[in-house]
Amino acid sequence: MSESRNQDSYAEMLAEVQAFHTKHDFKGTGGEDLTYRIALMAEELGEIAEAVTKGKPVEDLAEETADLFILLIGTAIAADFDLKEAFWEKMEKIQSRKSKMINGRIRVSEFRD
Repeated sequence: MSESRNQDSYAEMLAEVQAFHTKHDFKGTGGEDLTYRIALMAEELGEIAEAVTKGKPVEDLAEETADLFILLIGTAIAADFDLKEAFWEKMEKIQSRKSKMINGRIRVSEFRD
């Protein structure tokens, strides 16, 4: 990654993931197939779970979480939606929800009576 990029910018992250997709021709080689991407995300989530449940160093957890984040950004590219906009719309929705304690843990969800 170029040193001149703003590492705090979502637009820069999006551009970097887009460049990765373009470099490897994801669009032309099945890398943007949504079913395939779901499988990749499930694989990365499994690696996150392994990092947590096996007590691996936080650096391992960070790396696996970054892999999932990159896949999420790439999925927004593949499906042609604005992930940043979807994020803020969802945050607004969940900020208005109430929380409940369920089995000793906090849950914030759309609870139905």
